[in-house]
Amino acid sequence: MSKTLVQDVKKKFIETFKTDPLLIFSPGRINIIGEHTDYNDGFVFPAAVDKGIAAAIQKSDSGSCTAIALDLDSTIEFDLDKLKPSKEGSWENYVFGVVAEIQNRNKIVGDFNIIFKGNIPGGAGMSSSAALENSVVFGLNELFDLGLSKQEMILISQKAEHNYVGVNCGIMDQYASMFGVKHTALHLDCRTVESKPYTIDFKDYELMLINTNVKHSLSDSAYNDRRSACESISELLGIKALRDATEADLEAIIDKVTPANYQKALYVIQENARTIKAAQAIDNNDLETLGQLIYQSHNGLSNQYKVSCDELDFLVEQAKKNKHVLGARMMGGGFGGCTINLVAKKEAKTFSEIAAKAYKNKFGKECSVYFIELSQGTHIVK
Repeated sequence: MSKTLVQDVKKKFIETFKTDPLLIFSPGRINIIGEHTDYNDGFVFPAAVDKGIAAAIQKSDSGSCTAIALDLDSTIEFDLDKLKPSKEGSWENYVFGVVAEIQNRNKIVGDFNIIFKGNIPGGAGMSSSAALENSVVFGLNELFDLGLSKQEMILISQKAEHNYVGVNCGIMDQYASMFGVKHTALHLDCRTVESKPYTIDFKDYELMLINTNVKHSLSDSAYNDRRSACESISELLGIKALRDATEADLEAIIDKVTPANYQKALYVIQENARTIKAAQAIDNNDLETLGQLIYQSHNGLSNQYKVSCDELDFLVEQAKKNKHVLGARMMGGGFGGCTINLVAKKEAKTFSEIAAKAYKNKFGKECSVYFIELSQGTHIVK
């Protein structure tokens, strides 16, 4: 957690509203393995990280609410009884959506002011949106004594994303951000929304993200296409979700689906199995096997699920050339964003410099490197 972020929002809040705020920190997340399995009722392996959003929040007696996005130098005033989504892509929809979903549960929220600021790299696929939603719902729950459990709060955050932002996301991002535990990844069952924590001893290795700094425009439509392909194959198999399918089940309907959709469904079934093998590898302190599973995950995402891009594939190839990197893959929805790399600590800087130079030579643009640690979920900052 960044103390500077917290101090920045606190200072600005006191200057603006002349009162002490409640301070919340809500982290972004990574996902070690298990990509595009969440909306198939499958398993994922996320963890909260030490980058996130700090929010300062307090009741307002001005007769209306004010929200300030400090990073964007953007302020909005609104009335609680006149909430409706702003234009697509507006940051305030995350705030409005959370408030509206709380109200839909017949909970009474009073007027409030909020200022927030984050240090999650933009476009990195680390779920700054879930961190923001969670900071708002957590803060309001505390301020107005709403009695919501963490489980209820993440569902409110998810619904805000569905109904106000227009992204039909799974539950992983909100869950990891809310329930994160230091030094720990959560093997999350997206059907039961229950997880088993795995404390990871990375020994002489660490996690490094390399951000391609690109976002190809395919991402939203491709997400919806793949989701509907998975749902139609589940229907064909007479099951609730691909979580319930085996490779043999899929083989039995091979002549009823397109080769492309067959590969997508096969990827989901195989990726689900990989998350279970990854849990066993972590239990056994077997980082080499974990790394191999991460490489396999990327291969499936790129060649079967087709959600990678040249920039991501290039960075994974750079990792494969380096014996000090145990595993690398694209992370997140795809078509840009980050690779996640499991790399030897003493070689991480050298690898990042070589990869960045090669990337610049190949694509004529910079990539960005971040080192991250697994950290605590959404919490009050004393």
